[in-house]
Amino acid sequence: MKTPSTSSDTYPHWIYDNSPIPDPLGYGERAVRWLRSLKHPKSTLPRKQFQLDPWQERIVRAIYGPRDGNGNRIVSTVVILVPRGNRKTSLSAALALLHTIGPERVSGGEVIFAASDRSQAGIAFKEARGIVQADVKHLVPVTKVYDAFNSAKKIAYPRDGTELEVISSDAPSKEGRTPVFVLADEIHVWRGDGLWKVLTNGLDKIDNSLLVVATTAGRGQDNIAHEVIERARKIARGEINDPTCLPVLFEAPPDCDYADEELWRRVNPGSAHGYPSIAGFRRHVARAKDSPTERDSLRQYKLNVWLDHSTSPFVDMATYDRGAAPIDYETLRGAPCWIGVDMSKTTDLSSVVACFRDGETYTVLPHFFCPDEDIRKRGDLDGVNYASWAKDGFITPTPGNVIDNAAVADYIRSLAERFQVQEIGFDVAYAQAVMAPLIEDGFPVVTIRQGWVTQSPALNTLEAAIISGNFRHGGHPVLRWNFANVAIHKDANDNRIIHKSKSTDRIDGAAATWMAVSRAAAGDSGRSFLDNPAITADMLVLE
Repeated sequence: MKTPSTSSDTYPHWIYDNSPIPDPLGYGERAVRWLRSLKHPKSTLPRKQFQLDPWQERIVRAIYGPRDGNGNRIVSTVVILVPRGNRKTSLSAALALLHTIGPERVSGGEVIFAASDRSQAGIAFKEARGIVQADVKHLVPVTKVYDAFNSAKKIAYPRDGTELEVISSDAPSKEGRTPVFVLADEIHVWRGDGLWKVLTNGLDKIDNSLLVVATTAGRGQDNIAHEVIERARKIARGEINDPTCLPVLFEAPPDCDYADEELWRRVNPGSAHGYPSIAGFRRHVARAKDSPTERDSLRQYKLNVWLDHSTSPFVDMATYDRGAAPIDYETLRGAPCWIGVDMSKTTDLSSVVACFRDGETYTVLPHFFCPDEDIRKRGDLDGVNYASWAKDGFITPTPGNVIDNAAVADYIRSLAERFQVQEIGFDVAYAQAVMAPLIEDGFPVVTIRQGWVTQSPALNTLEAAIISGNFRHGGHPVLRWNFANVAIHKDANDNRIIHKSKSTDRIDGAAATWMAVSRAAAGDSGRSFLDNPAITADMLVLE
């Protein structure tokens, strides 16, 4: 089986090139024959035969054919990234049954359908249940299906004690699992990595287990789905050598022409076999031409373009990422800096961003604060890993269940020891407890209004720096997440302010950044901030 080695292309050419797939023990052929023996209630084939199309058959052979010298399966992880409507759920359900009642079953084996919630997990379960119940003669007599309302959903094969069970991240207990097969369904909507860790750790307990990730494209880069897909991309490109992982990635490039019908067919492998509907594609494209929301929906779900968090972003995140080169902040020691501070509610995320200016180039040093108590739960709720960011030094978790304002003030003092702090600009909301001791210590504290008059010109300055490649952020992951969450509101005069794309998003770092950059742009004359004519009625100097 050939795979790309040096190309940047992640497309699974091996599915179509007729290259040989090793099958020394005939297990790939055995799996294909068993799957073809199944029935499906919606099949249009004679006798409701399960439809296993050539592109799917190649995937099955690539999973079950290659074996090591001991006869063990080489592939232990399959990552299938395919647009909606390509029947990935049907294939995944059939593979799960292959391990529950088929020739890949292990006596007493635990097979799991995992999803973000019970409703989503139930979709794959219904597929598996439908396959079983469609074969009244062979499968119904030897299986037991448990599908009572609001209770555990299972398919059991009593002869060998194997069970297929549905679990989700909202289930009360997920620990203690030792599965032989896991379907991780639509991981792009999983919040946090708790369920992922439980299942992958469980799979590692035994030999010959199999993880199948089946998902469409998601949004943002600060989630387990992007991490999994990005690693699969590196394997597909040959940047990582890992024969245990089989990447099957059907995705269009971010800058693709979404109206290109040839691209639709390339990215949707089922299109050669009648699904998804090409006429439906054309209708969606017609809507997308006049609607940014429809355009994003088309790109994400039908072309598998991985999008940023916001549907109306401040800047293109690929452009933002040009400023991600490492920064040696020691070279800035003693340099003038302007600080923006966005304090959150006591239980959320607070941000301090120091900004340095060199001509038209702005360099920022961001840092964040959150409560230490229940930090993993908070991360799960926000869909990110605060605990990992804290371990890497990007966030300071303060003891207890609220942010310690003294810790924020002390951090600002530490910045003043390293740099020449010209101004410390606060969004006044929730900030008094940090501002007061700094004012008492004689620091140049100001408040910055958050309305159209102040924010819009500041965003123009920040946007120009980002687009021109003159904004350096060092790839700080929390700041990037905040910027990816930003959406823009405009008034009748095209003035702009930022807001959250969704109510659960965090944009504190982006808010602190525009404050810091705007004051650096206005206040780099070398004079005292008190003498700066750029300080207007929108700035309130606190003495």
